[in-house]
Amino acid sequence: MRIYLFSWVLILFTPVLVFAQQVEVKDDPKPMSSGQERAREYLGERKRTEKEGGAVGSDSKFRVASDSPGSSGTPRFLALHIGTFFSDQGYEWGASNQSDIGGLNAGVDYRLGEWVNSMDLFMRIDYTSFKLNEGYARKLSVSALVTFPDSNSRFPLYFGAGLGPGFFIKQLENESALALDYSLFGGFRLLDVIEGLGLMAEVGLKNHLHLLSDGQFNGVYFNIGTVFAF
Repeated sequence: MRIYLFSWVLILFTPVLVFAQQVEVKDDPKPMSSGQERAREYLGERKRTEKEGGAVGSDSKFRVASDSPGSSGTPRFLALHIGTFFSDQGYEWGASNQSDIGGLNAGVDYRLGEWVNSMDLFMRIDYTSFKLNEGYARKLSVSALVTFPDSNSRFPLYFGAGLGPGFFIKQLENESALALDYSLFGGFRLLDVIEGLGLMAEVGLKNHLHLLSDGQFNGVYFNIGTVFAF
């Protein structure tokens, strides 16, 4: 009797088991939706843009100098120069107005960034000595320069202007130790004369105003030096 009942149970439940095997849910992952695909493509595009030094949705063309300058040009630019003044005048500096007081001028320029295909932003640190009737003065200046065209254009001529503070490390008695420096200049430069080493010559106006006392200086200078693009 038990065998008979067991046989009927097998006969009744066999189709159910077969159907259950046919509708068994597979463990394959769900296909990615179109929204997920678009999000992944956006994130991939953003990462590629950030590696190239830009930003998604940004219209700014100013680029900070870095190891990844883009498709052309060099990420770093350094210039070393030295020269003197061939015409200058000091006003209310010392006991009276004096001329031909400018001496040695030497400095270093380093490019901080660029407006692509337009201009460069430089930092200039220079040293200037003066010889007045009352004694010597020496000044250290830190200026921000804007020059055009950009150095990556390789155009041999450039023009620019600068502005920044000047600090007298030696000054006449009762004269200001702080000055405001401003300059206008033009120059000629040749890059890669010898594998990243080039030459430059620059002429311009280099003036300053004493901020804590009367006095100013106006000078026409000429500098020569070397440039390094790397």
